[in-house]
Amino acid sequence: MMEKHTERARRAAPMPGYERTTEGIHVAVTPMFLEDESEPDAGKYLWAYTIRIENRGTETVQLVSRYWHITDSAGRVQEVRGPGVVGAQPVLAPGESFEYTSGCPLPTASGIMTGRYQMRRVTGGAGFEAEIPAFLLESPHERRQIH
Repeated sequence: MMEKHTERARRAAPMPGYERTTEGIHVAVTPMFLEDESEPDAGKYLWAYTIRIENRGTETVQLVSRYWHITDSAGRVQEVRGPGVVGAQPVLAPGESFEYTSGCPLPTASGIMTGRYQMRRVTGGAGFEAEIPAFLLESPHERRQIH
């Protein structure tokens, strides 16, 4: 029974290193490879990632836009910019959080994502960037070589 409880706790927590706090905005990322939706023989790999954004600061803020820098294992880069996240521009008072799940397709079996959110303080309107920690997109189809 203890092993099941420990396993459940491990699955629920974000991966170590996939958390970052910028100006009181804490961002935690949990990526997951989607085997059932991927087609390795066709060079199609798909990941889901869940992000929790928590306002640990003292001011109410709004997430205005996002920027992603995605690199596949062949070194190809995609940049994605857009308003909000999953169709929302959440307002977070101190202590509040917002969680969403999105996805990322790649033509290779692994990659890395990093980015930032453009935030706006509701009082005064001053903007700042909240960093999204770099996180790995790994699949069991990656052929690793030790040099």
